[in-house]
Amino acid sequence: MTMSKLTLSADKAVIRRAKKLAAANSTSVSAMFSSFILAMTRPREPQEPAGPLTRMATGLIHLPADAHDEHLLEEALAEKHGARK
Repeated sequence: MTMSKLTLSADKAVIRRAKKLAAANSTSVSAMFSSFILAMTRPREPQEPAGPLTRMATGLIHLPADAHDEHLLEEALAEKHGARK
């Protein structure tokens, strides 16, 4: 693939974060940018419709707006394994 130079502008803090992320993943900001663009433009596979059990269960539970997945999972596991506070 022939490479071409591209100049982008971003906030200094964003650039620092991008460089830190690239270094942590042993890659370059250019490679991360290329991977991001390729991933975002890749054709999406059509999603299968939800199965009948999922459709029946939809809307049975209403969670508070401030509920977080990790907290809910922690609570469920603690309750399941008898580690309630």
